Order: sequence, then C-alpha cells, then structure tokens
Amino acid sequence: MTIRTRTAGASLTLLTALTLTLPTTPAAAADLPYISSTGVGVHNAYEKAKYPYFADALDSGAAMLELDVWTNFFGSGWRVSHDNPFGNDSNCENATTPAQLRTKSRNQNLAGCLSDIRSWHDAHPGHRPIVLKLELKDGFAANLGRGPAELDTLLNSKLGDALYRPGQLAAGHPDLDTAARAGAWPSRSAMAGKFLVELIPGTLEEGNSSDKLWTDREYAEHLRTHLPTAAAFPAVHRAEPGDPRNRYADPSLRPWFVVFDGDSTAYTSGSIDTTWYHRNHYLLIATDAHNVTPAIDPVHPTESEARARVALMATHHASITSSDWYPLPSVLATVLPRG
Repeated sequence: MTIRTRTAGASLTLLTALTLTLPTTPAAAADLPYISSTGVGVHNAYEKAKYPYFADALDSGAAMLELDVWTNFFGSGWRVSHDNPFGNDSNCENATTPAQLRTKSRNQNLAGCLSDIRSWHDAHPGHRPIVLKLELKDGFAANLGRGPAELDTLLNSKLGDALYRPGQLAAGHPDLDTAARAGAWPSRSAMAGKFLVELIPGTLEEGNSSDKLWTDREYAEHLRTHLPTAAAFPAVHRAEPGDPRNRYADPSLRPWFVVFDGDSTAYTSGSIDTTWYHRNHYLLIATDAHNVTPAIDPVHPTESEARARVALMATHHASITSSDWYPLPSVLATVLPRG
C-alpha cells in the first residue's frame, strides 16, 4: 500500500499508523521480488560500540551492513577502520568456523570480516539477503596489490557461492542495465542465503583532488571486461536529478551501473524523480534517513518513529534505507513493499 501526502510531517503521522498496524511478515517478504522491497541498513556496522562482534551485526536482521576499508601504503592488506589508515579497528575476529564466532581477538582486516561472514552464513543457511556495503575510504591501490582484481579474488575465495554476482544478474543480457530493465533480478526467496557487495568511493578519495580514478569508475571499467569473475556491484555515489550516470564521460561505462547510493534528504526533496529508479528496477540505497524532515534521532528514535521513516522512504522507492538504528533490531528486520 502506498500513502502519499504533500508534507513530511503529515507523511510521518500517517505512515506511523500504517507501519504499526501493517507489519510485513517474513513469509510475505519472501514472496516479494528482491527489487520490489525496502529493507533497513546499518551505517558502519563494524564498529565495536555498535556490535561487540560482527556476528552480532549479522544477527541484527539488517538488510545492509557497511564496512569502511583502507588500501594505502601506510599499512598492509585491506584495513577495516573508520579513521585510522594505519591499522584495523573493527569487531571482526577472523572466525573460520561457526563455533569460533565471538571467541577470538577482534580488530581484524577485511579478510577477517569476510571469514566471519562466511562462518555466520554456514550457521544460518537460507538467511535473509544482505547487502555488504564497502566504502573504500581512499580508493583502490592496484599498484600495491589491492585493486579490483584482487578484491574479486578475496571476495570469491571467502564468500564463494554465498555471493550474488553481477554475472548472475547479467546472464543472457549484454550488460547490467539491460538486465535490470528487463526485470532480471531474482525474488527475495531466490536471494535467500546471498550477499550482494556494493562498492562506493570513500570520503578521502572524493576529497583528493589528485585522485582522478575513483572506486566507482575503476571497478566498473574492470567489471565490463571481467564479468564472469566480478564479485561486486559498483554504485553511483551521491544523488543527482535525472540519470546520475551521465557524469561518466565514457558512455559505454554507464550500463554497468544499476546501484545508486545517496542521501535520503536528496531523494525526498522533490527535485529527484525516484520513480525512475523503481521503473527501471535499479537498487536505490538511501543513507542518513534520520535527517529527513522532521529529523529524528540518528541512534535512539522511538520504534514508531523509525518504522515510520522506513515506510516513508519506501514510498520514495528506496531499496535500502539506512541510519545508525542498531539498538532497534525489530526495525532493522523490517521489509516493506517498495513504492
């Protein structure tokens, strides 16, 4: 059901009543096409202040979990941290079996996080589909062995058949855009037990005037020539009116983007036609949902406020709406019809 009103305040009131009386059951959610559902994500789910272990984040019910990754020469490997480029500051522990979850030392790198994810996956067959959002804080570093090909190798080696890959969407189609517009996304039930990896450029990368090859373009260029082994979906980062892919000077690169990631306030401002994303079956990740007018607490809103905000973002065609609502697992597990 879709409720539309002219003011955010009125929407909040009506949608609060709607979401409190019409919850989506797990069985009903499984019947939805994956592209026609709206789920809830957690920003920076690797932070220990939110979850003692990444396994706890996976247990939360969230439809998206975010990891920040560093690749530069200040340290080795793919480091997971918010603002420390030299080492790891994460709740990941490198569990290699389900029995090791919540038993080992934390502050592990991306490989350790992926090992936790695989171990948790093995203990929860048929789990909800989960987007793993990777923000590459300073971009790829192919010259250091941390480029798109190496990321594919890492993701494939750790997650294997638990990944939903771009090649699965594109099967029988010349590119991802054609596949998406043809409705090639599977159902939520067919996506059970799968992780979809989304890549966005990082804050340091986007602020670096000398960096001319950001994560989104670098991985898309790799993806179109390595589709069979590609493990991730590059996202067009930051909201814009019209088709944001027009920012890419090379038109042949544009059909390899079907995931879009931007601020919720932009998608609700009225300047962006979000029906375009729904009509073309693109994934739309809407961040910082708490900032939409009227703003609510980014961490501790009431459950009714958070549920209403998720429902509001569903009417704006968000596939995932995210904030820092980790204290509200019942909200994180919410799945609504999109639109």
